[in-house]
This record gives sequence, structure tokens and C-alpha cells, in this order.
Amino acid sequence: MVSSSKVFLLLCAGIFLGACEEQSSPEATTLTDEPVPIVPAEVTPDLQLAQTSALGDPLPQLDPTEILNFTAGQIAFAEVEEVDDGLGPVFNEASCASCHTAPVGGTTGRLETRFGRTANGMFDPLTTVGGSLLQDHAIGAVADGAVFFAEQVPSTANVVAGRMTTPLFGLGLVDAVPDAELIGLALLERALTRTPGTPSMVQDIATGETRVGRFGWKAQVATLHTFSGDAYLNEMGVTSPDFPNETCPQGDCAALVHNPVPGLNDEGDDVEAFTDFMTLLAPPPRGPGNTVTGASLFLISGCAGCHTPRLATGRSSTPALDRKVFEPFSDFLLHDMGTLGDGIVQGAANGRQMRTAPLWGLHTRPAFLHDGRATTVQAAILAHDGQGRSARDRFVGLTAEKRQALLAYLNSL
Repeated sequence: MVSSSKVFLLLCAGIFLGACEEQSSPEATTLTDEPVPIVPAEVTPDLQLAQTSALGDPLPQLDPTEILNFTAGQIAFAEVEEVDDGLGPVFNEASCASCHTAPVGGTTGRLETRFGRTANGMFDPLTTVGGSLLQDHAIGAVADGAVFFAEQVPSTANVVAGRMTTPLFGLGLVDAVPDAELIGLALLERALTRTPGTPSMVQDIATGETRVGRFGWKAQVATLHTFSGDAYLNEMGVTSPDFPNETCPQGDCAALVHNPVPGLNDEGDDVEAFTDFMTLLAPPPRGPGNTVTGASLFLISGCAGCHTPRLATGRSSTPALDRKVFEPFSDFLLHDMGTLGDGIVQGAANGRQMRTAPLWGLHTRPAFLHDGRATTVQAAILAHDGQGRSARDRFVGLTAEKRQALLAYLNSL
């Protein structure tokens, strides 16, 4: 049997190098002195293929306690928060499900707004006037006569970007990938390709540790638990132990004196429940169109240079997540996307960098790219720039028949 390391290295050398655009490499960064972990390219006795299920269903083979945790999380996911629960005073939606349905755990295509100001090569998130995330809802009038209004993009902003809410399928598997796996993948890409990704090294709020970010359009969040607490605060205005401070409406923290529920809104129970729901939500099943021809074209065109087909989890106390090979079609690293970058500096990412968007569940999405500008998969490919430009050009260079075969393969994801 050919080892997974040899398969992966041959794949990089034989396909990635031929498919990647010639460009200057980023500045060298010392990532780790440890041996490079190899992304598995085959299932082995120690690494089993993760099982999929119907969209919105839990991972298969959960035990009764895990099923109960998933169900409780799904209830928290669908719950509509009220002002008495701590909603607001400014927020985007009153429930997680408002943005992550169609199907359950997917995305409605709801766009949110990020803004900031760039001057003299420096980015200012304009936090003093409500940035960089705009909350476009507010609770209105409160008992003492004060009124909270939805935020507006301030006139000082010269960078405004839309962000589509991301699907939640299979995120427990992503959460269970060891940091070393992603760091090792970055090292391999740097050594063997001309489109190397950069790990998004961020501080995890819950633990204070420096971790590899993997969630969010800028890979600005490292764990599902933090991702959950962040969403409760920034999307619904609900505070929790890791996020105890309210969002200041339009940056005016003095206005919080009128907040009708000034204390901690959630002791952490709902955040934990939402985390359980995301952790145990199954990855999406494949649809028709998964052909050998399509898979070969995906590699030859250079798509796999960033959209890594397979990753593996580490050890987990949840058997369904323990040492599983899964197929997210992402390296979860930051890449310079040129004009396709959104201009927002966030976490470890600059304005041109975006996390490689996972492609699994692609056929469920109503729109594509971070701002939903593309209404078809082909339009999304044609918008690629920066490190994605050569893959775009190779797609354009395919015959019409081969382009259709590749698009059918992508639509099977």
C-alpha cells in the first residue's frame, strides 16, 4: 500500500505545481519545529471515513446522551430571543435559525455588513462609531423613554463589505482537527506550491491560548465554543461568561445605561447548547455528479491548491469525531485573494486575505462568495483573483464539455 504521505506529496508535486500561479512567496514565517504532519489522502485502519447523514441531521452513531445534547442544542438554535432574555440593545437577528436554515444548519444567504476606514496603509475598524460589524436591528423604545436605533454605516467609513452567513454543517469535525494538522498543511503548501496558505493564529477568548483560527470568513475564531459565544453577543446582543460586555450601540457605550437587561444574559447554557448542536451536526452528503473526470479536473485546474479535499481529526471523546477522515474541500488557511478580498482587517487576516471557503454543501447555497455577489458556481470561479487567479484561468481554458464536468462535480458537493 502506498503511504498517505507519499500520495499527498505526489499530488502536490505532480498537480499543484503545474496548476499554481507563479508569484512571489509571502515572507517566511517560522510555524513549528515539529515534524510536518501529513494530511491523509487515504482511509487507514486508524483513520476511518466520517459518515454523513441527511442535511440537518446529527452525526450517525451518536449515543443516547449525545442525541439528547444535539436535540437540546437544536432547540436553543431555533429559540427566538426576547428583550427580557437580553436581546439587543442592537442586534442582527433574534435567533440563530434566522440565518442558518434552508436547510437547518445551512445559510439563508443573509448578508451582514462590515465597515472600517483605510488611510495611509492602516485599517481602522471604527469601533468608536460601531464598527467593524454593523448591527442592523435595535430594540427601539425602552421603559425609561430612551430609544435604541439600528446602526448605520458612518460617513467616515471608506471600506464597506457584505458578509454572507456561513453554513454550519460538519463543523464538529473541523473543530476536532489538531492545530498541528493545519500548520503542517501550511508548511507543505509553502514547500510544494506557489499558492501557500497562512494559518490564522488568534487568541482564543475562552482559554487565552494562541490557536489556529478556522471559523468565520477571516478564520478569526479558533473553536466552536468561542464561535457560539461570539454569535450570541454580536448577532443577538446576548452576553455570556466569555463575552460579558454588551455591544455599544453605534459605539456609544454611555447609551448602555438605558439597557433594560444590564446583567449577564446567559450563564453559558445556551452557548453550550448551540455549541453541542454545531459539534454534532452531520456533514452534508454528496449528490450526483461526483465523477472521476470531475475530480481530475478539480485537481488539474488547481482548485485543490486551496480547497484541500480531505482532512483528518485527532483524538476525541466523541467516537463520531475521533480520528475521522472528512472532505470539507478547504485548507482553512488564509490566502491572498487580491481584488476578491473584502478590505477588512480582522484577527490575523489583512484586507486581501480570506479563509478558503469550504465547498461541502455547495449545492445548498443560494449565493456564493463572501458577499453573495455570485449567483452561480461558475460566476464564483470567474471572480477569483490573487492566489486563485491561475485556477480561474485554467477553468476558462477548459473546453465547454470539461467545464460542465467540473461544474457538475462541484455541484455534487
